[in-house]
Amino acid sequence: MTAGHSFRSPGHSCPDQHDYGAGYPVQDYLFGPPPAKVLYKITNQPFRLAEKFIVRALESSLDGVAMLVRTSFLEGQSRYASLFKKQPPTHVLQFAERVIMHKGKMLDPDVPVRTWSKKLGEWVMRKPSTATSYCWLVWIRNSSGPSRIIWIPPCRKQLTKPGDYLLPEVLAA
Repeated sequence: MTAGHSFRSPGHSCPDQHDYGAGYPVQDYLFGPPPAKVLYKITNQPFRLAEKFIVRALESSLDGVAMLVRTSFLEGQSRYASLFKKQPPTHVLQFAERVIMHKGKMLDPDVPVRTWSKKLGEWVMRKPSTATSYCWLVWIRNSSGPSRIIWIPPCRKQLTKPGDYLLPEVLAA
């Protein structure tokens, strides 16, 4: 959860390691006190700490966990042995379209922004893009059977509305 874009609902807590001015408690999820037991933990944790977040979330969630990860997170012999073999996700929800995420920015994939081109050695206007693929990993307690993969169809344009993204001029300021 970052920069105040966290979920808000009565009776729910969204602690974070930093104070972004949104009024959430400041708490280190991994190394602070044990997190409160809740029904579900849903987050896009720091990707380099995903496995640790998943283990901690599974320990403190009563019904389920959903974690947004890079699809490449599914690879790896050591992660298979330490996590997936012991507690495979019930669902892998793979995005069919690329999810545009840039650290610290929310960019509209349809609006070109000024970007430095290493290849051209100059500033160019280009629509934000990414070569990274993402999926949701979901664990639902007391589910049985093998993991299911489900594709999330292209849906960004249907689920966004004007004002969801900052204007490029605001980001440059």
